[in-house]
Amino acid sequence: MPDDGPAAPQVVTYERVGAVAHVTLDRPEYRNAQNSAMTYALDAAFQRAADDDAVHAVVLAGAGDHFSGGHDIGTPGRDAHQSFPRKAGLWWDHVGKEGAEARYARESEVYLGMCRRWRELPKPVVCAVQGACVAGGLMLAWVCDLIVASEDAFFADPVVRMGIPGVEYFAHPWVLGPRVAKEFLYTGDRMTARRAYEIGMVNRVVPRAELAAEATALAARIAEMPRFGLALTKRAVNQAEDLMGLHSGLDSVFGLHHLAHAHNAETGADALGGMDARAMRAAGRRAGHPARDSRAGHPARDTGPRGGAGA
Repeated sequence: MPDDGPAAPQVVTYERVGAVAHVTLDRPEYRNAQNSAMTYALDAAFQRAADDDAVHAVVLAGAGDHFSGGHDIGTPGRDAHQSFPRKAGLWWDHVGKEGAEARYARESEVYLGMCRRWRELPKPVVCAVQGACVAGGLMLAWVCDLIVASEDAFFADPVVRMGIPGVEYFAHPWVLGPRVAKEFLYTGDRMTARRAYEIGMVNRVVPRAELAAEATALAARIAEMPRFGLALTKRAVNQAEDLMGLHSGLDSVFGLHHLAHAHNAETGADALGGMDARAMRAAGRRAGHPARDSRAGHPARDTGPRGGAGA
């Protein structure tokens, strides 16, 4: 059995203000790229919110210029080779395994399994998104109940460039609709916050300076409702999505996702089709139209060290 995992710097912060818990991704120097340490810290924070009877709603945010650049595929804190205590399922530890077995065991736990687990948190979660919300960041936003985005936010799932049919939590057809989902995946282009609002993926779009206050005010308003009523309502909508095929769809595409990983590993240099974080960023800048800041008319900022956009 693995131990409780290696000691790690704080990568998620937690604060309760009144009836609202604030959970914040805290690796801003790496665009909040999600390593395993962050995954399990997020899980602990959501569990803490679930256990606290004083918490009626949660705000999930990201520190710094970007919400999340995705899964960690290239920072000094990348920890895919390390064991952590598994929470989302009963798959065995991926460490010490080889090939598809290792990838499937790890991603069943830290990607698909954790997203499903967090979606079932019986308290509403408002996601505050600024800057990049890419690949793994997109998955994290999608499992939240509501999304408030800043005007400079952008959304993308560029992993088709790796030969992989979208990220592990494949909610695209349900969140975007089939035709928008296909365009989103086929092109790998960034979707602006305004476009995301138009198709119903985002609830509100606000200036960057107002993002935190708007998300907090929305969560506080929700928190005034009866806690059990909110929990039942969330379960009702989630069950309706599952009856529309979301749960089984995630399972089926997760298999295709791992077929792509295995194909890449057999025919090329690695399971990611030879793409690293730098190559993914460069391809993203070349493709389509960059996200625009509607206030200034300039491309959204894309600054600082990176490590995300992984699958």
